[in-house]
Amino acid sequence: MRYLKTLRTATLTTLLITVPLAGAYAAGHHKGALDASDPTDMTGPRVTGLIEQVRGVEQGITDARETKGISTSEAQWLHLRAAHIGQAAERVAASDHGRIPAAQYHDLLRRLDNVDQRLMSDTGSGFMIGDGSDGGNYPNG
Repeated sequence: MRYLKTLRTATLTTLLITVPLAGAYAAGHHKGALDASDPTDMTGPRVTGLIEQVRGVEQGITDARETKGISTSEAQWLHLRAAHIGQAAERVAASDHGRIPAAQYHDLLRRLDNVDQRLMSDTGSGFMIGDGSDGGNYPNG
């Protein structure tokens, strides 16, 4: 008899613990129209920040061209790549209600960084590699 009372108490305790947890689990996995966006989406300031970074790289290209740090054709090529990245960001954000999924956001940042690194390498302001033991340092890129 004592065994059945202990079993009933254990069963009741288990039930009282699992029912609220199951409800919380289900509520946490339900997405409604008014719920917050998925945490892997980049919204608002991240999109505008990316566009501002594109503008900053484009300004750097313009400055390098004006100071004769790069040729006109190189400046045009870099401007074209930077503009393409900005347009891609705007297109993705427009198609997804102002959001850019994390994978695309990081890909666009990587591509923009490649343009910026190319600009720095072309102007000679990129970081140098080598320790000089073989006759000098060389630009990375």
